[in-house]
Amino acid sequence: MSAPDGSPVGAERSIGQLFASATTELSALVHDEIALAKAQLKQDVKRGALSGGAFSVAGAVLVFSLPMLNFALAYGIRTWSDWNLAICFLLSFAANVLLAGVLMLIGVVFAKKAQKGKGPQKVAASMKETAGVLQNAKPHPRPELPEERAPEALEAVARSSS
Repeated sequence: MSAPDGSPVGAERSIGQLFASATTELSALVHDEIALAKAQLKQDVKRGALSGGAFSVAGAVLVFSLPMLNFALAYGIRTWSDWNLAICFLLSFAANVLLAGVLMLIGVVFAKKAQKGKGPQKVAASMKETAGVLQNAKPHPRPELPEERAPEALEAVARSSS
């Protein structure tokens, strides 16, 4: 197993290598969070498009089907029941309005789901939290060592961290 910079785990790594490794990992984290935000935004746009499509279909059904459906349904009701032709036309119109209402409800449901989706806001909050933690992070204090003991102390620290 090896560290991100290619050196074996447990081997001594300089402060520069540790800093480079931390920078690389932080950069990867930021890139991953941006990718997550993009994916969630795509999902919200897809829901919005479905909502708009449902509203469009509801409008098209209402506009284009009313004349033909009204005539067919009204004459069918008249043939079946022997009611007045005006009542038959009102019933066929009511059926078309009911169908358009159901399609509008479907559109409202998808619009609310798209509005509820707060994916990018969640990712932004997570990124702010990560940045806050990193801003407050401080290195561990190192005791001041006399010059003659410095190499021994560094070896001891290197052994204890591996």
